[in-house]
Amino acid sequence: MEAVAKKRYVRISPLKVRKVLQLIKGKRAEDALMMLKFMPSKGARIVREILQAAVANAENNFELNVDKLVVAEAYADKGPYLKRIRAVSMGRAHRINKPTSHITIVVEEKEED
Repeated sequence: MEAVAKKRYVRISPLKVRKVLQLIKGKRAEDALMMLKFMPSKGARIVREILQAAVANAENNFELNVDKLVVAEAYADKGPYLKRIRAVSMGRAHRINKPTSHITIVVEEKEED
C-alpha cells in the first residue's frame, strides 16, 4: 500500500526542489522529516509540509503503520511560468519568468530488514 501527497503551483523552481527531494528518496519518513526540519532552504520547508501530508494520508486513509513508512517516490515537475514585466530604459520592458513546480511525494509501508 502507498499514500500520495501532491502540491501544485508552488512558487519555487523545480531544480531547487529536486535537490532536496534527492536527499529524502528511499529514507524512512521519520528520518526524512528530521532532515528537512534542519535544512535552511525554502524547498525543504515546502517538501516537509508535503511529506507530513503524505504520512497523515497513509495513517488516516489507509491505516498504515507510521513507523514503517518509507519515501518511495519524490519528484518535482515543471509548472507554468508566472509572466511578469520589468520596466527598463527608454520606455521598454523586459519579461521576467517566475517558475512554479508540481511536487509529488509517495510513501509506502516496508518491513524492516
